[in-house]
Amino acid sequence: MVDRAPTQSVISLRNLRKNFGGLEVLKGISLEARKGEVIAILGSSGSGKSTMLRCINMLELPSSGEVVIGGEAVKLKRQGDGLAIADQRQIDKIRSRVAMVFQSFNLWSHMTILENLIEAPIHVQGRPRQECIKEAEALLDKVGIGDKAGAYPSHLSGGQQQRAAIARALAMHPDVMLFDEPTSALDPERVGEVLKVMRALAEEGRTMLVVTHEMGFAREVASRVIFLHEGRIEEDGPAHEVFSNPKSERFRKFIATTQHS
Repeated sequence: MVDRAPTQSVISLRNLRKNFGGLEVLKGISLEARKGEVIAILGSSGSGKSTMLRCINMLELPSSGEVVIGGEAVKLKRQGDGLAIADQRQIDKIRSRVAMVFQSFNLWSHMTILENLIEAPIHVQGRPRQECIKEAEALLDKVGIGDKAGAYPSHLSGGQQQRAAIARALAMHPDVMLFDEPTSALDPERVGEVLKVMRALAEEGRTMLVVTHEMGFAREVASRVIFLHEGRIEEDGPAHEVFSNPKSERFRKFIATTQHS
């Protein structure tokens, strides 16, 4: 586990609910993520983990509840049976501070890796092109693929693409990074290279929320573990505590299942 002393709140979820038609996926999630925390979000398939993450940066709009980013409540308005964005400029600003790394990489296939990294800093943040190129090259070196700047995503392995996606997220200078099962689409031999980069980011003190099935990462790197079951938080606490002495019987069974799978 990476040792750190979390300070101010970066993300607050308050009684967050999300329905898809008649199916309630999130059933009143309240969560506080503080600066410097690495939170591993665990749970079985369908427990609401990815939906919760997508509601933070408004890729999914909550049905009710409140999302607060860096002390600023996301402005939503009632529309029909749910909520809608009230201020698109605010959402754009929040998305530049809350970077997301997806399961399927989501790199632009028609752009080189370098172009993938500089696109948003130049066009969204308005930063000088040469400055962005220099920083992108340094970030690619940081994640171990500095020699792939001119390559297209299709020429990279899955692990290399995911590391490029992490570098692209870092290029936005985010306050918090969201990872949605970042290793689940990778061949087993590529998982380690991505987890190594994520471990290094944790050691830098970056704030990270990570939906993952990697129990070793959750045990050793996360400062905190949250276990979701059927849209509710069943367990929440320091990683070493929840693994050694889980309060939830469901989480106890979940750990036992994952250890023997």
